Amino acid sequence: MDFTQPYIATGLVIVAPVKSTKFSAWVFLKPFSLQMWCVTGAFFFLIGFVIWLLEHRINNDFRGPPRQQLITIFLFSFSTLFKTNQETLSTLGRFVMMVWLFLLMVITSSYTASLTSILTVEQLSSPITGIDSLIASSMRIGFQVGSFAESYLTESLNIHQSRLVSLKNPEEYERQLQLGPENGGVAAIVDELPYVELFLANQSDFGIIGDMFTKNGWGFAFQRDSPLSVDMSTAILRLSENGELQEIHDRWFCRGSCDKGRNRGSEPNHLHLRSFWGLFLICGAATVLAFLVFLLRTVHQFIRYNRKQRASSLVEQQSSSGRSQAVYSFFDFIDEKEEAIENMFKQHERAQPPVR
Repeated sequence: MDFTQPYIATGLVIVAPVKSTKFSAWVFLKPFSLQMWCVTGAFFFLIGFVIWLLEHRINNDFRGPPRQQLITIFLFSFSTLFKTNQETLSTLGRFVMMVWLFLLMVITSSYTASLTSILTVEQLSSPITGIDSLIASSMRIGFQVGSFAESYLTESLNIHQSRLVSLKNPEEYERQLQLGPENGGVAAIVDELPYVELFLANQSDFGIIGDMFTKNGWGFAFQRDSPLSVDMSTAILRLSENGELQEIHDRWFCRGSCDKGRNRGSEPNHLHLRSFWGLFLICGAATVLAFLVFLLRTVHQFIRYNRKQRASSLVEQQSSSGRSQAVYSFFDFIDEKEEAIENMFKQHERAQPPVR
């Protein structure tokens, strides 16, 4: 005999009980792991501090009483979530913000997608999460009488025959799944996808777990060299190309329930740091680089400032034991507005007598 092109994709799938999830008030914390939350929070404070340091000497929004400046450090990077942060004026500050906003865009998009998935997915009522957990367990498995699923489970997956339970009709499917393995029922049922879709069309307590773990198709069989085989294959391909084949499938097999029944019960995983460590590394490196450039530039400016001050006899010469005083002077220098320092340099240069 000759077979036509498959008119429907089929394969073995797992059916298990599902239930609607009852979420707590802290469900918004679920998308990220604890490590991810800690690192993200640390970066919020790091970015806030570095931006404040880069902008403090040139931007009036980052100046004021110590309490106001502390609040600015804590709130600046958080305000980037809502696009209400102060504008940065320094080149280094804009560089850091560019990298930080890119990282923030990726994190917020991933968080939103993960939270949406958590709020919409239905959770398993059984420990079966896929074919691997089904094989590893010792619970009973149902299959349709006469289906090749029995031989596949025993011969290909090496599941012992004593774990398999033959079921005759959808009513037995429902009854055995509702009983569960603790009460003499089954933990899951393995059957071909079209039969499962018909079963789930009238069920809301069960769902398909994972994906198909065999890939097959149903086609028509004709006598060898029959011209009908070629004509039927051509018709099937034409229907597949224009989408009518999928419409027929949805009308007769799904009845509006395919999307609802497919791949339910797969609990979304937390987003871990290992998925974003590259972005955090880039952002951290850019922030540290900007900080070092600022620090070197400020130290060079401070040395120049001290020389001008000594040359003008505005301050006393510091002794070798006055290192702590030099540190305090450096912090006082950082607190000064850069515009005032530049004006002082210009005034000193104008006051210098011309060199002959």
